[in-house]
Amino acid sequence: MNSPDVIIYTDGSSLGNPGPGGFGTILLSGKKKKELAQGFRFTTNNRMELMAVIAGLEELKKENLHVAIYSDSKYVVDAVAKGWLSKWIASDFKGGKKNKDLWLRFSHLSKKNQLRFHWVKGHSTNMYNNHCDELATSAAAGKHLIIDVGYEDLKGILL
Repeated sequence: MNSPDVIIYTDGSSLGNPGPGGFGTILLSGKKKKELAQGFRFTTNNRMELMAVIAGLEELKKENLHVAIYSDSKYVVDAVAKGWLSKWIASDFKGGKKNKDLWLRFSHLSKKNQLRFHWVKGHSTNMYNNHCDELATSAAAGKHLIIDVGYEDLKGILL
């Protein structure tokens, strides 16, 4: 892949698993920087890790970009890099694979650009990953939590 047009750093958090959760995303392009964060009232850490990536990709206004995505989530990075997601989709998530709604949303978005995933060690020396963690945990602990409809509906707790 050529040098990236956009770099996206992501992190997800859940205070309890499940529990209140949030994501933090930072998009970098040239001298431009944009931060995204959102909290959810009841969700899981893995859903928030994936939502952080989705939020970043949904923010892109152009297509056919080279996008480098940095995440400390092996769940997200390995699902894409090791081809697990393709197998999950081909089997319609047979065997109880979780987060089908978000993975299908991601899959649709992933076709619009050229993505390359990079795993970074969480809570380490990467300042952008650390800031995403701060954004995610702050969002999870916030007062304006929204409903993770895909999770709460699946669990039968959607009010």
